[in-house]
Amino acid sequence: MTKISLTAHPFLLGFEQLERLVERTAKSGAEGYPPFNIEAASENAYRITLAVAGFREEDMAITVEDRQLVIRGRQAEDTGERVFLHRGIAARAFQRAFVLADGVEVAGAALENGLLHIDLHRSVPDSVVQTIRIGRK
Repeated sequence: MTKISLTAHPFLLGFEQLERLVERTAKSGAEGYPPFNIEAASENAYRITLAVAGFREEDMAITVEDRQLVIRGRQAEDTGERVFLHRGIAARAFQRAFVLADGVEVAGAALENGLLHIDLHRSVPDSVVQTIRIGRK
């Protein structure tokens, strides 16, 4: 089977990075924990909400690494003498990643009622028309 490449088309110049982003997104996995929502708050604002019941602010880290938003969570080991008859609340570590487009930045994050909200904002550049002067060699 032949792999179709975005960069194979002669009118698509300089899209190699886009192809790498698509491949990285496909490899990010389809694990369902923790569940999340993505909302369009406005034309240039988004909100990602993750259900992180039982996690505290200090149990989580949010980073942007090479245009990829990465949310990690790890709860501290329970050193108490609690005996569970049933343990249905997940306490496992997680990592969730989202690829961000150029100009999308994290505006802030907040933990509220077991939900981690991450607000994103897209900067829209002014429309620029560039005139190219033709020179002689």
